[in-house]
Amino acid sequence: MSGFVAVLVVLAVALLAVAAVYAAGWLLGVARAPWQAAPFSGGLPPPEHAFSRFHVRWYVVTMLFLAFDMEMIFMYPWTLVIRSVGASAVTEMFIFLAVLLAGVVYAWREGALRWV
Repeated sequence: MSGFVAVLVVLAVALLAVAAVYAAGWLLGVARAPWQAAPFSGGLPPPEHAFSRFHVRWYVVTMLFLAFDMEMIFMYPWTLVIRSVGASAVTEMFIFLAVLLAGVVYAWREGALRWV
């Protein structure tokens, strides 16, 4: 039964910590609505509303960013296991990079990287 008591104590401490952070934010917060707050350190006020829509061409930029971000997420752990796995790890990484390169070549060929 003492194991359950320890879990309940940890859960209670975690809930109190979350409540304390919310209370500190409520007490120390400058504006109650984030879209009504003035710019903090950005200089000029924004030219448009923060919840305005973005142009559709940013979708392609976002997808390319995510593709290369996923590449880096998989390459960092790969560098740690490459010595223990051997040549098959190198082959698998080159196949993975070839698939990503094929996607970039396809986007380039379709004109998705042209801005205008």
